[in-house]
Amino acid sequence: MGQGIKIWDVIVIGGGHAGVEAALVAVRMGCVTLLITSRLDAVAVMPCNPSIGGLAKSHLVYELDALGGEMGLNTDLCGLQFRTLNRSRGPAVWATRAQCDKQRYAARMLQVVTNQPNLKILEDQCINILITGGRVCGVICAHSGSIQAKTVILAAGTALRGQTFIGKEVQAGAGDNRPASNRLSEALAGAGFNRLRLKTGTPPRLHAKSIDWERTAIQPGDIPPPRFSMAAKMFHVEHFASEEPQKCSTWNTSKAFVPETKQTPCYLTHTNAQTHAIIRENLHASALYGGSIVGTGVRYCPSIEDKVVKFAEAAQHHVFLEPEGGAAGDWIYPNGLSNSLPRAVQERMVHSVIGLEQATFAEYGYAIEYDSIDARELWHTLESKRLKALFFAGQVNGTTGYEEAAVQGFMAGANAALQVQGREPLLLSRQEAYIGVLIDDLVTKGTDEPYRMFTSRAERRLLLRQDNARYRLLSAAERLGVALPEVLEQTRSYQALVAEEIDRLRRVRHNGVTLAKILCRPELNYADIPDPHSFLPPEVIDQVQVQLKYEGYIARENTAAVRALKEEYVKIPEWIDYWKIPALRYECREKLNFVKPVNLGQAGRITGVTPSDVAVLSLIIKKGAAPK
Repeated sequence: MGQGIKIWDVIVIGGGHAGVEAALVAVRMGCVTLLITSRLDAVAVMPCNPSIGGLAKSHLVYELDALGGEMGLNTDLCGLQFRTLNRSRGPAVWATRAQCDKQRYAARMLQVVTNQPNLKILEDQCINILITGGRVCGVICAHSGSIQAKTVILAAGTALRGQTFIGKEVQAGAGDNRPASNRLSEALAGAGFNRLRLKTGTPPRLHAKSIDWERTAIQPGDIPPPRFSMAAKMFHVEHFASEEPQKCSTWNTSKAFVPETKQTPCYLTHTNAQTHAIIRENLHASALYGGSIVGTGVRYCPSIEDKVVKFAEAAQHHVFLEPEGGAAGDWIYPNGLSNSLPRAVQERMVHSVIGLEQATFAEYGYAIEYDSIDARELWHTLESKRLKALFFAGQVNGTTGYEEAAVQGFMAGANAALQVQGREPLLLSRQEAYIGVLIDDLVTKGTDEPYRMFTSRAERRLLLRQDNARYRLLSAAERLGVALPEVLEQTRSYQALVAEEIDRLRRVRHNGVTLAKILCRPELNYADIPDPHSFLPPEVIDQVQVQLKYEGYIARENTAAVRALKEEYVKIPEWIDYWKIPALRYECREKLNFVKPVNLGQAGRITGVTPSDVAVLSLIIKKGAAPK
């Protein structure tokens, strides 16, 4: 099928944020790739909130962009509002957040994948996987039948036995009117995969013209808008004209997508005692509290029912009114009102909120329950330990969020391509990237609730800032060869300029004090020091400031990172049989045998494995022989 291809290099199942990134990186690395999606018009849709980034999530997007992913650029070209969060705190937790035009975001990404050479999109439903000798060799689709492949990436999102709930109303589906994939879920169970049941949800959508904006507080964007993509900054996307020729290979669309020149504001309102009373009176009718849902929900992005029950003392909760579209869009996303209440109750609840008294509904909120796998069954490459050549990415691994899904998709796609090409896999340590933290947490500890990224999950967060992602991941990006050559060259150039300027500031003195020491004074910025080189690019100046002002902290973190990496480099040999090591506790042996850690660092992060257990393993590895 598809231009006479008998065996695809890579097949990607699912066209969400994970699937799109997986397919694009695989094909851009030289693999002939097939993307299978149940609905063409659902490619890269944003079924929940209309934003990209936020606390810790933006770090993932910057890292993805540094490696050559598409999400950051797509956001910059389709964004409505851009803000930097946490500016009052240190640079380790600064975060960029963008509100997107949902329709434009999906439309541009569809054009990107449609126009990508050697990438074919098949609108069909995958119902099974083909297995030969412990290896996946293709898939079976409902209409197209058997399709062979060297590698398969499963990025099914919330489709596996997906069910949506509005009160007592239950409907099969993956959300946003996408079909459920029950047969594929059963096929995974038949192949031996342990399925977990998870839950997420979304608020209703309201018509903008029905909201009393005067009673809410405006939340404007930053000027100039912070961008995610190095290419967007390099080519100054805010100055594009629609008739201007495309300047970047990853634009890759049949028409220009020009960013909005004027940012669209968000607004803030709050729930109140009346809102909470309505919810408490109707908890029995909620799918979440009425017993219909058995899956575990998102702890850190709870439904409004959860908030009212678990934070009973709170007098109010934030409700951010976020636009879902530009001038042509009328839908508002009331972030903070996610629920699974009956329609009539949703209306009463919404109308009790200040500014929403006359709000009319475009859509009702719902909860969604779906299957995921136990990610501890995966290697760090995101390949299955159970079946070779089968990779998993996105919500099927137990995560929540577009950003978490996208980076998993990229890593799965890159590693599938590397496997096809007979090259070494791409593994990112938790010492060098938030992507590494995310994957290591999933495959080492697993999760019994939808996993969301936080800065607190990263031990080296001062080193893993969003502003230095391009430098941290330069060697990985060069190896993959997907990021723009112009961007990589600029990164190398900026890196040299930063080093040269720091060296100059350490050598040059003013009144007997080095310029570096002067810059370290809390009240001063680079422009305030004697003889600043104002011709340097702003990004270079920012790096110089951060590296010098936080030099002592960064040095300590680097020392700790090197120490941690030493354990990462101690590989656990295949001859070790945990069941034959009596010095290890039974629980420890059981967990080590299940996870099969590849090094001592990973072994020490497994829940239930203690430092003394790691010491035993280290001693055995040094002796080079298993105990008799």
